[in-house]
Amino acid sequence: MSNELQIAFNEIAEMRSLPADVVLEALQSALVSAYRRDSGASSAQAIEARIDPQTGRARVFVEKEVVEEILTDATEVTLEKARFYNPEAQLNDVVMVQVENTTKNFGRIAAQTAKQVILQKIREAERTALYEEFINREGDLITGTVQSVNSRQVTLSLGRAEADLPRSQQIPGERYRPHEKTRVYVMEVKKSNRGPQIIVSRAHRNMLRRLLEYEVPEIYNGQVEIKSIAREAGHRSKVAVSALQDGIDPVGACVGMRGIRIQNIVKELHDEKIDVIEWNTDAEAFISKALSPARVTGVYLDDDPIDGRTAVVVVPDDQLSLAIGREGQNARLAAKLTGWRIDIKSVTETVQGALQNLDIPPLSYLEEQYPDLVDECRRIMEKKNQELTVMPEEYRTLGRFADAIERLLLEQRDEARDLRMQEINAVKSTLPSEMFELPLDVLAVSQEILDILEPYGNIGEVMLDCLVNEENVARKFTELDGDPMSEIQGALDIIMMADLEALVTEAQAIEDVESDEDTESETEDPVELIVSDVEEPVAEVEETLPVEEAISSAEIAVDDEDDEMLLDAFGQPVVHIESEPEVEPEPEIVDTLPVIEEVVEDVVPVRPVSIDPEFLDDDEEEFDRERAPKGKKKQRTERQKRRQLVLDEDSGKVIAKRRRKGSRGSWDDETDYDF
Repeated sequence: MSNELQIAFNEIAEMRSLPADVVLEALQSALVSAYRRDSGASSAQAIEARIDPQTGRARVFVEKEVVEEILTDATEVTLEKARFYNPEAQLNDVVMVQVENTTKNFGRIAAQTAKQVILQKIREAERTALYEEFINREGDLITGTVQSVNSRQVTLSLGRAEADLPRSQQIPGERYRPHEKTRVYVMEVKKSNRGPQIIVSRAHRNMLRRLLEYEVPEIYNGQVEIKSIAREAGHRSKVAVSALQDGIDPVGACVGMRGIRIQNIVKELHDEKIDVIEWNTDAEAFISKALSPARVTGVYLDDDPIDGRTAVVVVPDDQLSLAIGREGQNARLAAKLTGWRIDIKSVTETVQGALQNLDIPPLSYLEEQYPDLVDECRRIMEKKNQELTVMPEEYRTLGRFADAIERLLLEQRDEARDLRMQEINAVKSTLPSEMFELPLDVLAVSQEILDILEPYGNIGEVMLDCLVNEENVARKFTELDGDPMSEIQGALDIIMMADLEALVTEAQAIEDVESDEDTESETEDPVELIVSDVEEPVAEVEETLPVEEAISSAEIAVDDEDDEMLLDAFGQPVVHIESEPEVEPEPEIVDTLPVIEEVVEDVVPVRPVSIDPEFLDDDEEEFDRERAPKGKKKQRTERQKRRQLVLDEDSGKVIAKRRRKGSRGSWDDETDYDF
């Protein structure tokens, strides 16, 4: 390579931190653009540029046609010269021929074009290299320098790139000064026209995870595992750890000798308090530890398949405020850490509520089973109401009675749940098994109702829930206008009147056909199929003309009527097929669904604090990359637009209406099946 070109080449590659082949490719693209600009070559003509990295010699090859006599030198070449580059060239072949003295003849405009192309290619390569560099560091810690601060975000300099620290991802109360170095967590890296857009955070819970991995060698080496993290940035965090190797204290390893390891993390996070808790497979013990530093008298778990997992926690009176925490922070973090909904109440409150309802079952059983304990607790509560001193032994007595109360209430809830499940199973056994194989998009209801019913999965689950707990289903549609429950019941009645076996078979067949239509771009003419209702046998399929025959017939008709026909882009005659508009009859809504009354529990527990982890998402969840797949929902929406079951009032048949996409992108309505 020549001296000047070699110096410039190496300088660009080093200054931009780009590989040599990327810079070489940019130079070759610049030569091609310069030649096109200088010679006025067509964009359809193939042009290649080659630069020898050793000598720096640039050569341009142009695609030309082999002819006997040259009329246009820019696009034609003689056979003798063509065989110099391709010995097997023949007349009328197209070969790549080198253009001589190309770069020396470039004018000012061509040189300027080459310069712009080089700069553009280098910028694109630089942006791509930056994106590849930082996308690999996504989910890791990085140190940046504060460049600018405003009310919305902080801009950090990462060397060759910049990162944005949004206000929602900043630690409350922390101040950022220009030219100050700070450690951040790379949360998301996105491509943009101005280079990679890097979003960082200091409030994300995974930042605490990475800091623990850096500070605790046992976590980095895999001897200690972080099971769960609950964090409220700038205030308090709880971390559950577990030892994967015998003989290792996971909490002691994270805290370090005299707390030096955890103190380094606390200083990095602006004096944020961190509680390290040992993971326990026993949910009661784990919830009890998660509420530390508060002492817990008892934990009573209620894993309900409908209402979710709830833990009733009873604490001493002097530990109630500590267990709840400032503004409920301790209980909220414990719920996040464990994944259980936590109800906290004091011993005195539990005992007082039970003593006032001893005449109501099942609490009346306590007076029969523990008469002495009940009398003693009454005496202690009277003493407490008179603001007299209550001894620790008396508090322990109240604790034993509170434990008996909660265990009795838990047994009653379990029995009521078992009875409820028996009733549900009994109702489920009366429903046809085919209903649990039917997809939801067969229901003739609006798309808004289908979106709400999506968690059920099939029509059988919807009908089962409507039968056993109609109020629970109705609560899901409180925000919708009209009467959605009547619409659902009418659609379910239509399903019950249909031939379920034929409906399941046809639904599966339609699923297969629609999956093929999604993968292929071919269009088909509508085919009308009629299936009889329950009382009549299945009718035969009506035959229609194929697409080719229909078009041929249309061509003949057009030729007979007029010699001038309208052709499309492919030379075929344009055929206008008009279909009669189809009016969808409104389904008759029949309220025939029986309702089983819900079992009411006579339980009077007092729950002053209830923390549900389901509603405890932080702002950081907006940036989490774990998102629910939308492909299935989109496909189901398209299927709902193409198929519905309605009741024809005139014929008394259940009609499956189906719509297929026509050749011009419109939707042609047609009756597909009768059940």
